Amino acid sequence: MPVSIWAGCGRSWTPDRSNCREGRAVSTVDGTADTTASVSHRDEMLALMEMQRRAFLADGPPDVATRRNRIDRLVALMVDNADALVDALVQDFGSKSRLGTLSTEIVGCISQIEHTRSNIPKWMRESKILRAGRALGIRAEVVPSPLGVVGIIGPWNFPVQLVIVPAVAAFAAGNRVMIKMSEVTAATAELMKTLAAQYFDPAELAVVTGDAMAAADFSSLPFDHLFFTGSPGVGKLVQRAASDNLVPVTLELGGKNPVVVAPDADIRRSASRIALGRMVNGGQVCVCPDYVFVPNGQIDAFVTQAKDTLAAAFPSVVDDPQYPASVNQANFDRVIGLIEDARRHGARVETVVPQGEDLPDPDSRKIPPTIVRDVDDRMRIAHEEIFGPVLVVKPYDRLSDVVDHVNARPAPLVTYWFGPDRAAFREYVRHTRSGGVARNEFGLHMLPAAAPFGGVGNSGMGAYHGKAGFDTFSHYRTVVGSDLPFSVTTSSAVQPFSRAARTIAAITIRSARRRTRRRLGGDGQRVSASVPTTSDLR
Repeated sequence: MPVSIWAGCGRSWTPDRSNCREGRAVSTVDGTADTTASVSHRDEMLALMEMQRRAFLADGPPDVATRRNRIDRLVALMVDNADALVDALVQDFGSKSRLGTLSTEIVGCISQIEHTRSNIPKWMRESKILRAGRALGIRAEVVPSPLGVVGIIGPWNFPVQLVIVPAVAAFAAGNRVMIKMSEVTAATAELMKTLAAQYFDPAELAVVTGDAMAAADFSSLPFDHLFFTGSPGVGKLVQRAASDNLVPVTLELGGKNPVVVAPDADIRRSASRIALGRMVNGGQVCVCPDYVFVPNGQIDAFVTQAKDTLAAAFPSVVDDPQYPASVNQANFDRVIGLIEDARRHGARVETVVPQGEDLPDPDSRKIPPTIVRDVDDRMRIAHEEIFGPVLVVKPYDRLSDVVDHVNARPAPLVTYWFGPDRAAFREYVRHTRSGGVARNEFGLHMLPAAAPFGGVGNSGMGAYHGKAGFDTFSHYRTVVGSDLPFSVTTSSAVQPFSRAARTIAAITIRSARRRTRRRLGGDGQRVSASVPTTSDLR
């Protein structure tokens, strides 16, 4: 597959190798440091993966204490080095809020991790089934079993949190973990690689770095499960590469997240919260509001309040070291291209530029908060995920028109509703499809630690967070045994067939026929002719 498509791994829309660096393995297969072998070579990563699999098979499923110890060391890696990780992230972006980075990358996932850690004993417990059979000598249970070696491909927008949280889930389920960091955030990747070697044996956890080809090679390894966070376009390539080895994948993707402002919503509060939600990490978040539907008569009030909120929140952009920059030149150019394409096709573009500043600024890669109105389907911004500080505002008259618009497009990762929890909200939820739903607040659906997080359709497949993460990285194995003096299954499946087997089959068919006819009512006569009779049981 073309290397250029993989550039940035997590979220890249255009070929970009400017931030790619040749990576190094955490260690060689014997556990010693190796400063020369490039992990862009598939054989090196394959050897590392096979070392983890041998250790997994030799040790067997780990106990609760071991799983918790691995999670504790992963948390220690984060919190012991929080300042260094924030420094690396700010360096990678060029301009970024230190407190915002600390909150979103580290602080925000601690409660999620603690929830997972505390529930491991309960989630590991086998489930007893067929309890009535125990008195007859049949025992049946379902045992959650670790898969083996899990591969995690991280994105650049939250390169720490979005590899740590799935790694915690994989550890909770009893697996070994390999992480491929995004090459776009190179400083963070190199630091994570160094720290992983200090806190973990590479047979437990290994972090690898490398360029776009390394990401492609990583996705082609025969893992027991592959977890990817990034864009739908790259997600398709990851799934395609994994399919050669029949590796199951979890894809945490993105999309154009719609927002609906209800007619009875508080327009000022809604506009303020939506505008600020769009600006989290400079809009470079997969759950950011992408476009918002506002009742036709309230759209001017909405835009005015949104602009006032943004102007107050960002009195300076170019000289503010906390204002998030585009992660690289390619993403800066892409977002500017979306804006200019919309302007050329007649959209109304309104920027919130502090007095005396010239924006957008290519040197700092900073784009001012921007609101785009009068968007139609000729414009790229109507179809592409924006992933920048730009919000599209659209008017609507009827909720049914909004539902039709949302359903005519790929399912988003999240949809937002601003307004009270009334019949219109429930109708919207019932008739649309999305990974999650949040009402009156940005990202609120991710707050409950026990809630699964994941997309649907174009926004992803599979889920994690809470028990959903444990389930994703587990295989539920059925274990059944019989101590009966006679056969339970083979006597009815292979000759010689006994009279009892024939009688049981006939009784079962007659009973099923009566139940089905009763349930179907008059329609039962149409299906009865296809039901076998006892004379067919020879």
